Order: sequence, then C-alpha cells, then structure tokens
Amino acid sequence: MTPKDIHNLSADEWDELNFPRPEGNDFDKVVERAISRRGFLGGVLAFGSGAAVMGAGMLKGSTAMAQPASRFPFTPIAAQTDGTIHVAEGYSWKTVVRWGDALFSDAEGAFDPANGVALEHADRVMGENTDGMELFNVDGREIFVVNSEYVNPKVNLPHTEDGMPKSLDDVRTLQSFQGVTVMELAQGDDGWNVVIDSPYNRRIHHNTPMTFSGPAAGHDLLKTEADPTGMESLGTFNNCGSGRTPWGTYLTCEENFNGYFGAVSEVSADSMVMDGFRRYGVSTKVDAGRYNYHGFDPRFDVATNPNEPHRAGYIVEIDPANPDSTPIKHTALGRFKHENAAYGIAADGRVVVYMGDDERGEFMYRWVSNDVYVPGEDTSTLLVDGTLSVAVFEDDMSGRWVPLTPGTTGMDQAMISIFTRMAASKVGATTMDRPEWIAVHPNASEAYCCLTNNSRRGVLNDDGTVRTNAGGDPMTVNAVNPRDTNRYGQIVRWRPEGGDHGSDGFAWDLYVMAGNPTVAEGAQAGSANINAGNLFNSPDGMVIDSTGLIWIQTDGNDSNEGDFAGMGNNQMLAGDPVTGRIERFLTGPNGCEVTGLCWSTDRRTMFIGIQHPGDNGGNWPDGEGSLPRSAVVAVTRDDGGLVG
Repeated sequence: MTPKDIHNLSADEWDELNFPRPEGNDFDKVVERAISRRGFLGGVLAFGSGAAVMGAGMLKGSTAMAQPASRFPFTPIAAQTDGTIHVAEGYSWKTVVRWGDALFSDAEGAFDPANGVALEHADRVMGENTDGMELFNVDGREIFVVNSEYVNPKVNLPHTEDGMPKSLDDVRTLQSFQGVTVMELAQGDDGWNVVIDSPYNRRIHHNTPMTFSGPAAGHDLLKTEADPTGMESLGTFNNCGSGRTPWGTYLTCEENFNGYFGAVSEVSADSMVMDGFRRYGVSTKVDAGRYNYHGFDPRFDVATNPNEPHRAGYIVEIDPANPDSTPIKHTALGRFKHENAAYGIAADGRVVVYMGDDERGEFMYRWVSNDVYVPGEDTSTLLVDGTLSVAVFEDDMSGRWVPLTPGTTGMDQAMISIFTRMAASKVGATTMDRPEWIAVHPNASEAYCCLTNNSRRGVLNDDGTVRTNAGGDPMTVNAVNPRDTNRYGQIVRWRPEGGDHGSDGFAWDLYVMAGNPTVAEGAQAGSANINAGNLFNSPDGMVIDSTGLIWIQTDGNDSNEGDFAGMGNNQMLAGDPVTGRIERFLTGPNGCEVTGLCWSTDRRTMFIGIQHPGDNGGNWPDGEGSLPRSAVVAVTRDDGGLVG
C-alpha cells in the first residue's frame, strides 16, 4: 500500500489493515444473548428527560412522537454540499484562528500558502486539525484551549511527494503541529482574534515534558532508557475530544496513539507486551508506522523502545492559568483510545468522569473519585485516587458500572491502568459501536454518548463465527447496539439510579438512531425523530448547553449518495432532550469534520472546529492558491443575543 493510500485510511481502516480482528467465539454460543431486533427496538427508543418517559416507543409510525412548538432559537437549514460553512438565518460566522496562524510575534507571517510552516516556527503557531476545545476565564481574560488531533502529511509536508517524512526535521515538524494550543482571545471591532504574545499562549506537542500520576506511575512497563524512573513522559498524542474539571483545568484525551509507532527491525518482547500491542493496535510489522516517525526518531521504534507505547493513551490534565505548569498524565483513568471526558458530581460531592473508547467493539468507562470536591480546597487526589468502572448494558434497559479492581479482574491496579481494555474484557463489559463524545446534562440527572458507527457489528466470518473486537469479545447485535453493519450510528442516554452519578446502576434508552427514511426501511430508516429535513450519520462531537439543548456534530460519509443521500456535508444539529426533536443549525465545507464546541463567557459566541477541510480536494478557508487549513470559527447572532 502506498503512503497516499495510508493517509486516506480512517483510524479504523488502518487498524484493520495491521491487526485484522480475530474470529469470534462459536456463533451459537454468543448469539443466544442477542434477542431479535424486532423484539427490542420498540422498547429502547425513547424520548423525554425524566424517568416517567423511559421506554416510550419511538419507532416509525409511533404516535408518541408528537411535535410541540419548537424551542430552538433558529430556523433549521437544509443540507449543503459545497465548500464553505452555512449557518441558520440570523447568525454569522467568522474564522478566528487557523493552522499556521501565529501565537507569537516572532512567528507572524510564518504560514506560506503553498509551503505551509517551516520547522523553526512549527511550535509557535496554531496546531493542525482542531478538535476538542474549552474556554476559561482567567482574571477576566478569555483563555482558549484546543486540541490538534493529527496531521494531514500531504498538506503539512507539501515539499514531499507522498507526504511521508524524509528526515528528522520533517518528523519534528509534524510532531510540533499536534497536541494542544493554549491562547488568549480578545474581541474587537472585527470580532475575536488571538492575543499575540499573551503570557498564557503556549504549544504543548509531541515533545513537551509531562509527568505521570496514579497506579502506573513509575511502573516497569513505563520505564525507558531515556526515562528510567517511569515518571517523566514526552508529549501527548492524537488529542481528540476534551473535558474540563470543576476546578478550572483542561483535560485532553489521547485517542489513536497506536498509529505513531512502528518498527525498523523484528520486535522481540515478552508475551504480555506483545498481547498488549495486539489489543491496542500497535504495529510490529517492519516499516508499518503510519507517519514514519519510527524511521527517524527511535523513541517511536518499538523494536528499540517497546515500552514507549505504554506511555500514551491517557487523559492529560493541563492548567491553562499557569503557563509554567507541567501537564499530568492520569493513569488512574485508564489507558485506551480516549474520545473525551465529561464530568458530573455525585450526590456526596465526589467527582465523576465519563469516558468512551473510540474503537469498534470497545467500551464505556466511568471514574469516581474517593475524595469529594470542595471548591478552593486541594484537588490533587481527585483524578488519582478512586475507582474506574466499565459499563454493562442489559437488554431490559438496565445497566451497571462494574469496578475494575484486583478482585474483579485478577490484575493489580497498575496493570489495570496500563491494560485497561483487557481488564474490561475480563468483567464482561458490553461491546459498543465506537463510543465517541459523552455529554452530561447540566440541569438533569442524565448523560448521553454518541455511538458513531460500527461496520463490523453482527458480521460473520466465512466459517460462521461472529466478528469480534481486538480482544476477542463478540460484537453481536444487542439492545443498545441494535443494528448489524451499523453505518449510521445512534446516541444512547442513561439516568443513574436515584439521580446520583455515583450510583452503580442506571436505566438507559436510545435518544436517537440516525438513519435514512428516504432510502431505507425498518431499523436502517432510523428513529421517528429522523426525517428528510434533518438527515445525518455518524454522530461524533456532542455538548449540552446551559439551556439543555444537545448540540450534535458529525464525522461521517458526506458523499450525499446511496445510503447517505440527502445528508450532505458534515454538520452540527441541535436536539431537544424533552421532545426528541432534532434540527440542523450548521453545515461545514465538503470533506471536513465538524468537531469541538464551546462558548465565550458571555454566551454570545459559539466556537466551533472545522477539521481536515481539504479531504475532498478543497482549499477552505483561504481559497484557491492556498493549502487547506483546519480552523476554529466563531458563530454569533446578528442581533447580539445569546447563542445557547
């Protein structure tokens, strides 16, 4: 496969190429747990906040889905297929910051429309491929923090023929474009702009010093020749979704970290490490690394440094108010492909963090601190001491959080932190359709998770066995993941027992099943709140605003053909959790993903990320003659009113 082909693969496709998922258990042994889709679809599709409506039917044709007067503060827009952004009437958008824009005066003018940014300025400018973002008000200043998930090598290294690094300088350039950007924003007559040379501005990238906390800190599997203590790490990787803590810090989430590693020679490691490589998709094939880091930077060569991958895959805490602070990798929150981190507060004041592992057939997790959060008091233990659990969804629409402890898994706490996926498999966690962003409702005791898609759900191998995840857990159809070869995705909602996020039990339903009733019937048509006017697929990003509206962002098929006819470009919609109604607010340029969302302190500006806008050959936002550039845009109301 050529480098060009590798760059065009999704993370799932790249994993499948390097680690074809194992054949499952005997199909007859696992199929009994999956009841027929016809039997349970009517029960799991529900709407309305509040326990009274749990289980209300929402299949096509159901009279339960009456449409009351809209409480959306906009008129929905139609799907679009062009190369720019569209927003609802009465709203406007403006680009705030793009890949390559300077954070410091010594990097002003560093971006060249044809050649991008040179190495000397790569860590002095806005990073590439914006994703999760949060805004913090620090002493009256607006401090904006945004992830840069990954790179588009053919765009970011235009001097190379195939986009693959040809030198250590090329590798360092790509490493600097990724990670996290912290910057101060200020609003002037021309809208929001970066405050150049603000003391809060900084770039955190693949070579930024970090420290470990929690059970795995200092463990032998985290030690390397460069760090014999196992306590000091370099860099944060594939920073996807985000989160914030109630004490004012930023959580960045390491997702598809496995693709950065490769091997220049045959790998020799013990069976435990090799099993871990297989479960996490770390390739040991010679010269199979996705970005060719390993060819020039031995830190990413698993033949030389087999422990380095164990130092990635965590949630990293960053203090945006202290530019001199060292980011902390919290091993207690588990190691997997973290999508985002959504917090709640338990009834007794303990901190709860919900997390998804974004890979086909992987799991949903919850962290509950041992200590309570007291504003203004010490918070250093709240992401270090506590219990990590994994979700089990039952077909009767109940569920439970199963603790991952030495007693439940047979693994010590450090190994649970390093090999969290294996620990979750041991307790029978429910395989999910790629858990992406999770959102906790600010005004109700409920939370939501985007299950974006799963092309392997319910698929059989040639010998009749069912496809599995990387650990051999079968991906049979079940109530919470009710469609085989799930191409559209769904959003699951759960309500903890007693309204307490610290409870181990919960009830659940599906808020929506995306689909296409214009071309499909039955389950593929979607739930009753899907219609020709709000079609979408692959829900990904999700944030609930202060009024309770659910903002849903998509990263799916934007061909506008076949199964996806009428869906247009990736987009952002708003959903009402009470009525189930969903309406389209914004569409992005063709080829992009819409991801990342937060608000200014006064709630009059909505910041939104536009990622990889050049995937279909476009050159947004600068137009013809320029490389495409991921960017953050600001959406405001023309009348100056509140936005969400």
